[in-house]
Formats: sequence, C-alpha cells, structure tokens
Amino acid sequence: MANVFEWSGKTSRGTIETGEITAGSKEEVIAQLRKKNIVPTIVKPKEKKSLSQISFGTGITDKDIVVFTRQFATMIDAGLPLVQALEILSTQVENKFLAKTLVTIKGDVESGSTYADALKKHPKVFTDLYANMVAAGEAGGILDTILNRLAAYIEKSMKLKKKVKGAMTYPIVVTCIAVLVIAIIMIFVVPTFSKMFATLGGTLPLPTLLIIKLSNFLAGLGGLLSFLTIVVLIVVYGQIRKTEKGRIITDRIFLKLPIFGLLLRKVAVAKFTRTLSTLISSGVPILDGLEITAKTAGNKIIEHAVMDVRSAVSEGKTLAEPLLKSKVFPPMVTHMIAVGESTGALDAMLSKIADFYDDEVDNAVANLTAMMEPMLMVFLGGTVGFIVVAMYLPIFKLITLIK
Repeated sequence: MANVFEWSGKTSRGTIETGEITAGSKEEVIAQLRKKNIVPTIVKPKEKKSLSQISFGTGITDKDIVVFTRQFATMIDAGLPLVQALEILSTQVENKFLAKTLVTIKGDVESGSTYADALKKHPKVFTDLYANMVAAGEAGGILDTILNRLAAYIEKSMKLKKKVKGAMTYPIVVTCIAVLVIAIIMIFVVPTFSKMFATLGGTLPLPTLLIIKLSNFLAGLGGLLSFLTIVVLIVVYGQIRKTEKGRIITDRIFLKLPIFGLLLRKVAVAKFTRTLSTLISSGVPILDGLEITAKTAGNKIIEHAVMDVRSAVSEGKTLAEPLLKSKVFPPMVTHMIAVGESTGALDAMLSKIADFYDDEVDNAVANLTAMMEPMLMVFLGGTVGFIVVAMYLPIFKLITLIK
C-alpha cells in the first residue's frame, strides 16, 4: 500500500530541498531521492489529520513569541548550540502549534538550513520582519542581541495595539449596551403603555405617537428587517475589506475620520518609525527595511506611501524628501528624519520619534475616552428620558382633565 512521505535532503549543489513522495516504504523514497542526486536527511510518513486535529488558527499570541524569543536569546548568550536550544524550547513552550513549528525548524537547521531560512518557511508564526532581523543577526554574529531587540520591539507593539483596542472597545461596548437597553424598552415596555392608552381613547400627544409607532415597527417585521440589514452591512463590509480596492477606500476613510482618524495616523507613525528603527539598527538594508515596514503598516494608504518612498530611495533620493511629498506623515517627523540622515543617526532618531508618538497615542486615547464617556451618557440618558416623558405625557394630561 502506497503512503505519502515528507522528505528533506541536500542536493549536489549543497542546497536544501523539501517535498513529498508517494511510495510503498521509506527505503523506496530514499532510493528515489538518491537517483536524483539528493542525500536524504529526513524521511517520514506524512501525518494524516483527523477531524479533531483540524486547526482553524495557530492560536499563537505575541506574548508566546516574546517569551520564546527572550528564552532563546538567553540560551544563545549562554553558549548553547542553536539546535539544542530549539530542542529544549520545543518541549517547554505551552502552545502546541508553536512546539510543532520549533520541532520542524530544528529539523531544517539540522539539515543544513540557516535559522532565518527555516523561520521563513513558517510565515504564519514568524513575520518577515522577524526572519529578516534574525538573518541580519546571524550574518553579523550578534543573534542574541538581535533576539532581545526583537522581543523588546514586539512588547512595544503589543502595548500600542492594546491602547488602540482600548480606545475602540469602550465606545463600542457602551453604544451596544445603550442600543440593547433602548431596544428592550421599545419592544417590551412601550407596548404595555400602548395597550393602556388604547383602552382610554382620546388623542395622544405627538411624542407619544412617534414612540408608539416606532415601537410597533421594531416589535414587528421592521425589527427583523433592521437586524438583517445590520448583518448584511457587516458581511458586505467584510467582503469589501477582502479586496485591494476596497481596503484602499476604507483605509482612506478611516484616516479622514474626525477623531479616530488622527489617532490612527499617530499609531501609523509610531509603528512605522519603531519598525524601521529596529530593522536599520539590526543591520537590515534600508530598502528591505522599507518593504517590510510597508507590509506591516496595517493600512493600505500608509503601505502605498512607504512603497513610493522605497522607490524614491532606490533611485538615490533621501528618505525625508519623498516622505514629505507623500503628505501622510507630519512635517515634524520628516524634518527629524532629515536631521537623522544628515547626522548618520537615523535609527536613533526614528526611535526617538517612535517614543514621542507612543506618548501622543497615550494622550489621544485618554482624551478620546474622556470625551466619549459624557457624550455616550448624554445620548443614553437623553434617549431613555425622551421615551419615559413621551409615555407619561398622556397620563399627565389625564390627571389634568380629572382635576
């Protein structure tokens, strides 16, 4: 019975190749590879995934990568061989997917591949930025230093991401609660008053009529239609974001939003300067650094602007000049980068800009939260208050008539 085997081997030119072969036994696979002048180093049956083993994601968090990177840097600094360090960590990490990935990377390194090349085979776990910095560290013989720098960079990126999520989460949660409270009042409370008013007869005040009509709409087919419309809009938005043109349009809109747009622009500047600073100080060429920075921007408008800057730099221009023309980055940033280029301390200047904009993001998030809180409270209180007054107006009118 034929089985599928995974193999890795060294060619006559000294390069490492991997692949799959269908054969009756392991010996047949080895024989086929030798006929192709490939010296097999790993030959193993391909694992068949059962339904229970199917994974819908790696489950690897930034924190997992930071802990692994710190531990790995400590082991390399202590003089442990690369393969031995990977073997130890593959048994210690808590995430099973990361553990399996480290075992595979260890096998590739044992087969003669560099650590950076082995990392590049797992883009879902280790980003281009991570792999390129490791490559620079291996080339310069300072892998432990680069790994510590990487861990520090990821930690700062995590903090920045947490700030943005915090800024977005609070108004979304409060708005959802407000909508839920209003929906419950309109669907369940208002109809009770409506029935009572129907038995009393007479003409109802205009605010009461408006609330009752809206309540009838939401409690009936209109409520279902409203819910389905929201679901459809969310699905359509998701589909639009999957296309290149859709992402460009939506990202441009996000950057132009009155309050959130300014916050997102500050986050983009902090991320761009921090990433590029880390890459340049680690020995990654500036063109490669700009390409990686563009890919990790998270916003298509920023990405295109950085790629345009890269094209200009490849033609011999300075970094500051095309950045200023892009009109995406503030003039202060471009002037500071120009100073950094002229003094030969671009990485240090970029790091200072990143620190400054990290503080700016902190202040922007604090101001946004302080401003949104009273606005949301006024919205919720005003809406609920209007409904309550509208429901009690007929009762006040009735009391006046009885008097």
